[in-house]
Amino acid sequence: MKPKSIHFDDAFEKHWHKYLEGLTEKLKKRLRKRLAIFKEDIFDKRLRTHRLKGNLKEYYSFSISYSDRIVFKIVEEDVIYFIEVGSHDVCY
Repeated sequence: MKPKSIHFDDAFEKHWHKYLEGLTEKLKKRLRKRLAIFKEDIFDKRLRTHRLKGNLKEYYSFSISYSDRIVFKIVEEDVIYFIEVGSHDVCY
């Protein structure tokens, strides 16, 4: 599924900027590639996109690296809302 639009709130933007500050240039390049893949197909197998469980069962995540991910919600068929970025520990 190719998203028509991706949205996020102020809290995500704050976490996003803090997350970017801690990345090496190599990891930033990997992140850009992952986001480009996501913009073409949110379920591309290279992203390892999956539905979360428990209290987060309405959300999905995709992998940025082995330990980091972006948590998102599909609001409409092609509208995505980014919720959180970082390691598995920071996500709610």
